Amino acid sequence: MQPWMMMRSMSRDRSVAERTLAPGTRRRVLSYAAPYRSSILAFLGVVVVNSVLVVTVPLLLKSLVDDGVIPKDSRVVVRLALVVAAIAVLDALLSVVQRWFSARIGEGLIKDLRTEVFGHVLRQPIAFFTRAQTGSLVSRLNSDVIGAQQAFTSVLSNVVSNIVSVILVVGAMLALSWQLTVGALLLVPLFLLPAKIMGRRLAALASRQMTLNADIGTRMTERFNVAGALLVKLFGDPRREEAEYDERATNVRDVGIQIALNRTLFMAALTLVAALATAMIYGFGGLMAVSGSLSVGTLLALAALLARLYGPLTSLSNVRVDIMTALISFERVFEVLDLKPLVDERPGAVPLPSGPLGVELDGVSFRYPSADEVSLASLESTASGDRRAGGQVLHDINLTVQPGQLIALVGPSGAGKTTLTSLVSRLYDPTSGAVRIGGLDLRDITLSSLRSRVGVVTQEAHLFHDTIRANLLYARPEATEQEMALVLRSAQISDLVDDLPEGLDTVVGDRGHRLSGGEKQRLAIARLLLKAPDIVVLDEATAHLDSESEVAVQRALDAALAGRTSIVIAHRLSTIRQADLIVVLDHGRVIETGRHLELLAAGGLYADLHATQFADESPRTADERRDAVVLPSGPALA
Repeated sequence: MQPWMMMRSMSRDRSVAERTLAPGTRRRVLSYAAPYRSSILAFLGVVVVNSVLVVTVPLLLKSLVDDGVIPKDSRVVVRLALVVAAIAVLDALLSVVQRWFSARIGEGLIKDLRTEVFGHVLRQPIAFFTRAQTGSLVSRLNSDVIGAQQAFTSVLSNVVSNIVSVILVVGAMLALSWQLTVGALLLVPLFLLPAKIMGRRLAALASRQMTLNADIGTRMTERFNVAGALLVKLFGDPRREEAEYDERATNVRDVGIQIALNRTLFMAALTLVAALATAMIYGFGGLMAVSGSLSVGTLLALAALLARLYGPLTSLSNVRVDIMTALISFERVFEVLDLKPLVDERPGAVPLPSGPLGVELDGVSFRYPSADEVSLASLESTASGDRRAGGQVLHDINLTVQPGQLIALVGPSGAGKTTLTSLVSRLYDPTSGAVRIGGLDLRDITLSSLRSRVGVVTQEAHLFHDTIRANLLYARPEATEQEMALVLRSAQISDLVDDLPEGLDTVVGDRGHRLSGGEKQRLAIARLLLKAPDIVVLDEATAHLDSESEVAVQRALDAALAGRTSIVIAHRLSTIRQADLIVVLDHGRVIETGRHLELLAAGGLYADLHATQFADESPRTADERRDAVVLPSGPALA
């Protein structure tokens, strides 16, 4: 066994050996090996042959000395030397073949597990992502998946090769000299003792090193993204930031030094014991050779075999830790895979019917799910907090949006507006009641057809750290250059794109931060237009824009809403004066419905909100703003 492999094994957390795996974990792990069954068997065959060669060379050395060197038979010496050389070539070839099988099996398992976990995570509800730490999710896709695949590569090969090596080496040594073999085995506890002591110390230091590295990594991630860097620039003190980072880096350095020193002591102790064992073999074996009870070749063979004995024995003493570490990695992956998505596609789901689509909410009530329903405590930074379900957010909502109608949702913060639109796009399912599109319950509709027919623009438009082209094509990968040019003009942003040096191939930066808020919103609208949905949901798409940007975005929205069924969450009431229906929500209940003038005349909550919003504006200013940004009227949508 290689020294670095031995140290890695000894530095693992030994407490994992006491862990109890969930029922069925081992059987489930084996199911992932099924597609690689033939490769695993061939891999193990190569490992066994390689282990046999470990014993073959020392035995050939015995014959070379006893039958060739001492009798001075040059033909025997040449013949056996050629055989040893051939074995060395074979061993090199087998090592390459073994590594090929190991890589084929290991990388295949990594690919299978990563793809399965990635797809499963993406099917989780939004509430999952609001609770889970991104770093923990990435760790499941990287560290845990790699740890899991080691069960079928390094751990499996080490266990098999070490067992075969120990059996063959001990058997050969007993055949050569049982007395010296027993003496060598009596020194095994002296060999394992430093391994156990240093192993516990290395495991503790390795655990601390992982924690410190994770902490320093998190700090860099938070400071190096655009939003974090901006916060540091505006509120932070560079000297304080550098001092705090220096403190963390110092801790990492100190632990690294301790690990390096303990590894050196560990290897020095093992080398010392091995040297003492070798001295014992040469001492007692030499005396036996002098007396004639042992040949010189046998003595040399025993010394060579002894060097191949203690490494595998040490490794086998930790085999349970190695196996359990790999199985626990599998268990952590299974933990994610076993989290059932709250929103999933039913068997027998059907696509949405073609043609114009309306929306109906029939007796819809909703509460946000508890943490245990949507997340895992092990993926959260603070898992000990309140994990109970939230209170009722929507209460018995009944609402109908006819095809081509524009419906505006109005109400104070926390009234349930965004929650309601989340049900329409099926980010969540209602607790009771039904949301229907085209007369079909969303739970009976295929998710792909729903995503293709419903488009959403939020108040915080998100763009990937990629080109403008890639961000647009995310909505419809098969779109042509002409189609992209058309939607950019309709979204009032074609001039900006044309003026960029790289045009559509300009990288927008992390979360689109190279663009202004209005530019990002218009690109998001262009992406929506390229998708060409039948139903459009706007979640306060102009809430945080300045007046000039708002006018440009509103013109783009005019194009996005034309001819489509639209549900708009309104922050500025001036934008919804001509909506077909205004729905006023408060504390999750519909308390008013009607058109703008009707609701003003009713003197209810809508009139209060309108009066509050325009209290500080002169009539002329309010009229100018109202006329600048007005959504299309109902008849224009028909």
